[in-house]
Amino acid sequence: MSNRLAEETSPYLLQHADNPVEWYPWGEEAFAAARSSDRPILLSIGYSACHWCHVMERESFEDPETAALMNELFVSVKVDREERPDVDHVYMQAVQAMTGHGGWPLTAFLTPAGEPFFGGTYFPPAPRHGMPSFREVLRAAAGAYSGRRDQVVRTAAQLREAIGKAAQRGRDAEDGAAPGERDLAEALQRIARAFDPTHGGFGGAPKFPQPVVVEFLLRHHWRTGDPQALAMSLHTLRRMAAGGMRDHLGGGFHRYSVDARWLVPHFEKMLYDNALLASTYVHAHQLTGGPDLREVAETTLDYVLDDLTSAEGGFFAARDADSEGEEGRFYVWTPEEVDQVLGPDGALFRRVYDVSDVGNFEGRSILHLPHDREAVARSAGLDTEVLAARLAAARTQLLAARRARPEPFRDEKVLASWSALTIRALAAAAGAFDRADYRDVARRAAHFLLDTMRGPDGLMHTYKDGTAKVPGMLPDVAGLGNALLDLYLVDPDPFWLDEGRRAGEEVIARFWDEEAELLFDTPADGESLIVRPRDLQDGALPSGQSLAAELLLRLGALLGVDRYRAIGERVLGSVPDAAVHALAFGHTLAVAETRVAAPLEIALVGDRNDDAWVELHREITRRFLPGLVFAAGTGDAGDGSLPLLTGKTTVDGRPAAYVCWHHTCSPPVTEAAALRAMLDRLPREGLDAHGERG
Repeated sequence: MSNRLAEETSPYLLQHADNPVEWYPWGEEAFAAARSSDRPILLSIGYSACHWCHVMERESFEDPETAALMNELFVSVKVDREERPDVDHVYMQAVQAMTGHGGWPLTAFLTPAGEPFFGGTYFPPAPRHGMPSFREVLRAAAGAYSGRRDQVVRTAAQLREAIGKAAQRGRDAEDGAAPGERDLAEALQRIARAFDPTHGGFGGAPKFPQPVVVEFLLRHHWRTGDPQALAMSLHTLRRMAAGGMRDHLGGGFHRYSVDARWLVPHFEKMLYDNALLASTYVHAHQLTGGPDLREVAETTLDYVLDDLTSAEGGFFAARDADSEGEEGRFYVWTPEEVDQVLGPDGALFRRVYDVSDVGNFEGRSILHLPHDREAVARSAGLDTEVLAARLAAARTQLLAARRARPEPFRDEKVLASWSALTIRALAAAAGAFDRADYRDVARRAAHFLLDTMRGPDGLMHTYKDGTAKVPGMLPDVAGLGNALLDLYLVDPDPFWLDEGRRAGEEVIARFWDEEAELLFDTPADGESLIVRPRDLQDGALPSGQSLAAELLLRLGALLGVDRYRAIGERVLGSVPDAAVHALAFGHTLAVAETRVAAPLEIALVGDRNDDAWVELHREITRRFLPGLVFAAGTGDAGDGSLPLLTGKTTVDGRPAAYVCWHHTCSPPVTEAAALRAMLDRLPREGLDAHGERG
């Protein structure tokens, strides 16, 4: 018989609907049951693509004896961390405070008031490697609650106080100043000390892609010309692209690498990883012109369009790591499997992608590129273009063969924040590569979020099977606002700008605490947790704080609204020690980079259907111009719809671009070549009042 999770829409919760555990979803019903029976709550948090979550389910939650013990001693609550990141953040902080580490599956024991008193992550079915068995943990937690209630209450109160203080970090910052040039230089050096010069990336195994840190490095290089920042970025991006963390057949990236070489991944594919990485590869291509970087960006986005895009226009959350009961089984190959598909070309493919009899993952091979392709071409006596063509044909054949395998599970819920990141990546690629198809998909996704996932009180967080639920959180609303401004750059429809401003207003109205002068991650009128969460760190995802600061600073500059600028500055200034702990604050530092750079504004006026307007627009969008304030107008003398458009007219009826750098505006230019020459001099040479070198 199914438990209460059968009524949920989250794919992760539905995976547990047939467990013998009497699971409750998160909500008042579970807390009422705990109060009435005077039992503690067992809170289990995971997500559908989590390998060890599935392991713990098979070992413990599907075991009748373990389930019977859980049902006797606890009210058991199952949470999808992607559906409820607010709940996950609060109790992850508690478990980290108790144990010094965290992760998923997360296991926390709570009082009926929701206060945590004990917890951990994965627990095995039998004691091993110094870990107690899950049943031992269950009995110990229940025994503490029933036999040492005073101690449990004290522990819970102390943890609640500690979490509450963490949520108030930065409130009493002495100066409240956003990171400045000196801080950003310090951040660069701290990142450089963690850089792996051999394999790229930062730190050792396990190694995460950290695209928001690379984005900071790219912006820092653009502003300062620092060669170290660019070198670290490009080496990291290229080593990741060559490694097994990248899916060389289907496109896109897996979650992270268990080793330092980017070879063996955890095989789940997350939408947000692919969105953030695609954006970073686009920007690296814009800075350098590297065709390999463009290829990675496009194949990553093409994967998202092929596999993670819903018929309604939203983007699905993830692909699981497991299939046929094995992690990675869908993605790995034996020499016999390759040769069966490719025939005579099998040997060449196996050599290039390191498919061997021994294998590099449990007797099979993860495709990766250990050798320089030009060296392989020379040793094989092939022209590099011929080699590339043969490999492309082989990949197409192997991908077709792979499609016949049982696929990993796909989590088909749509999350507003992750979809917003994907819109940003598509908009960047649309401009950089002149890809109208990417622009159209981004536009359709934006309409989906605005039309389908917005309720009467504002944006909602998650959508599946026709239902949008859970009030939107700060990363949802701020993320969407930034996505709409990015979309406006490549599709200058005032509608996107109006909706971007609406998102900024929603950020302030729902998440800004005027008295504390802080932004929180959940709306003021939303569900009350034991503390109101406020996550400052940029981890796998940019924080809501850094996204909101970015949005408000952008809106303030574009619309000339001082209140937006002031709150954006305050939010950046309420993140303490971002430079000291640079790897944990990548997006915060990236936003600070654009803040300290000399302001760049471009007004483009004229008829959007005019070929000259199109060429001028393309010259702008193909470039990496972080912090750009862009406005498009008609060029009529009375067009003052935005401050930047005031007084900006066409030239003898021809479309014109006005470039303003560091509060100095150039004369209008009507030719793409002239605009190109002007923008080529930025950011370090600058412009004088005549558009010449400053």
